[in-house]
Amino acid sequence: MPELRQDLFKNSWVVIATDVELKPRDFPINRSGAQHAIANAFCPFCEGQEATTPPELASYRQEGTAADTPGWQVRTVPNKYSAFNPEGSFAPQMDGIFTRADGFGQHEVIVETPRHDVDFHELPEEHIELVFKMLRQRYNTLAEDKRMKYLQIYKNRGLFAGASLSHSHSQMVGLPMVPETCRIMSRYYEENHACLMCKVLEEERAQGKRIVWESDYFTILCPYASRYSYETWIVPRRHTEHYGEITDQEISDLAVVVKRLLTVLMDKLENASYNIVFNTAPINVAYQPGHHWNMEITPRLIVTNGVEMGTGYHVNPVSPEIAARVIREKLGE
Repeated sequence: MPELRQDLFKNSWVVIATDVELKPRDFPINRSGAQHAIANAFCPFCEGQEATTPPELASYRQEGTAADTPGWQVRTVPNKYSAFNPEGSFAPQMDGIFTRADGFGQHEVIVETPRHDVDFHELPEEHIELVFKMLRQRYNTLAEDKRMKYLQIYKNRGLFAGASLSHSHSQMVGLPMVPETCRIMSRYYEENHACLMCKVLEEERAQGKRIVWESDYFTILCPYASRYSYETWIVPRRHTEHYGEITDQEISDLAVVVKRLLTVLMDKLENASYNIVFNTAPINVAYQPGHHWNMEITPRLIVTNGVEMGTGYHVNPVSPEIAARVIREKLGE
């Protein structure tokens, strides 16, 4: 059983795998120095290998095909090597000044395509829509579990972004506690009686220099205090707290936005690794106004260094104003 351990110095939690002993050669960075390619002799996410994953939780598939067989377009399965255990509940226990709890949580993998050789931005817009609809479906399903307090959707693409398999996929984690970073939005609302993200959008539109593009439903911008070079946010123009509230029309628009943006980033940044993170409101807690869900796309062009790890202060060699201009120009070509 994994453990959740509280970090007294950062007011956060760490997931500890207590029953696995990894050797240096087990880590991807030591198996290959490549930034982009992750060599997998066998891929459990490919069509025809359904029996090698845990039984699927949901899928979009051809009519007449059965679960855990070929014929699917998007498929969700439990993470076979999850750091979390869906059994039990979150019950912190004291050990002197230290706090621990069983590693309760839910960890799912959304396999975005049956094809191994297609990257996410290379998928047709209609297929990307299916991925986003699957994420909405799994978000709302997990939100029904009252033990869950926060749902984290994320995508790791490439070695430097933490991906261990090259087959295009996203993941979702259901957590029994609310991340400390999530509380910033609530505190701002309590102090200012306004949504922080809505205020940021208002200010960014007024200044204009960090806005990349605005679609019918989303604003794309490089944030003022970008932590990573070419970090880009996709923000709903409609004030929406939970990703699970996204409409079909917004999903269609989001598919267009993400495909165009990722295509430009992959071209400009020469196929870089990247992370996508969905920030959203807590669930199954007392209502906390002021949240506004959004997506962060963070290319991983350099490795985190000591001063960033020690202080938490990121060093970004490309200003968001320059990044926004470069991306905006590429989008206009």
